[in-house]
Amino acid sequence: MSGAVDVLRPARVQFDRQPVDWDLLDSGVGFAPARQSTIERPVSVAGPGTFLGKETRVLRFEPTDLEGWWFVRDDLEDCLPVRVSIRNVWTTGDIVSNIVLRSGTPQNYIRMVEHIVALKCGMPVDNVLIRLESGDPPLFKRGSLDLVETLESAGRRETDRPVRYFTVKEKITVGAPNGSFLTFHPAEAGQRRLTLDCAIDFPTAIGQQRLRFVLNPGHFKYGAEARTNTPFLKMLYCRTIGKLFADIRNLGYTRENILIASKWGYLNEPKLMHGKKSLEAVWHRATLDLLAAVALLEEGRFCGHIESYRAGHGLDCLAMRLLYKHDKLVEMT
Repeated sequence: MSGAVDVLRPARVQFDRQPVDWDLLDSGVGFAPARQSTIERPVSVAGPGTFLGKETRVLRFEPTDLEGWWFVRDDLEDCLPVRVSIRNVWTTGDIVSNIVLRSGTPQNYIRMVEHIVALKCGMPVDNVLIRLESGDPPLFKRGSLDLVETLESAGRRETDRPVRYFTVKEKITVGAPNGSFLTFHPAEAGQRRLTLDCAIDFPTAIGQQRLRFVLNPGHFKYGAEARTNTPFLKMLYCRTIGKLFADIRNLGYTRENILIASKWGYLNEPKLMHGKKSLEAVWHRATLDLLAAVALLEEGRFCGHIESYRAGHGLDCLAMRLLYKHDKLVEMT
């Protein structure tokens, strides 16, 4: 649906040739809850702000009778809740790449939502209300694992409404001029599960990493610990010239809550080792970035198989928009 064929063909060859570092497709099963659920009781979690690191930010998860995931800015009067939906994506950032949701007035926005809304895909919680007092959510030293554990502690209550499942009508590829792409495959008959094949290729010590897995709460929780990664030069920019810009000078990034890689090695300790190789970057890409875009499907859960090669938030959100725009989604019955 997007991208030039003469660019995508060699990119596809490169993707197929890239070795798989960890194949978990046959390890564990998918999960397909029959009934929608919400959490049993309100829970809160706090951390330093992502864009204002000297401020403490609190997220409060509450049960709701609304369908879907919703954000409420308690600091704004007369603003409606913002639904987690591709229809409400405002931007995917520039220097600091992130998904920003907005609905109604320009002030009613929430930045860096991807590490929160990815839980909508990876956990069996279909409906929840998330309260915060600014558009700047907290940042954690363990990726989104604090959020996973907080939601787990809230318990779970099923409703009488069925979970709806969707897949694509046909195989679809969305590509970018740099050769990055996403390919969506329809679910196999009767298979209400999502599998992912995610590959990255960075010009830093991260290098090439590729991961395959079936989505279930166990695999998601493991990958949720992966931190955002950044090249050393971008970190240096943020600490020098970037201080001229308000959105950058107050960033809450530290050597503990992000993974920093130079061309020759990591500047801090990487996590999620498999053998002697850290797969933290590809786990982050798959579970907290790609699944965040899939979570923008507002009507239910996505099934099928997704291949991701060197993609990012911009391409992820473009793909989800095009699936809606061209009516490529179909409900599984």
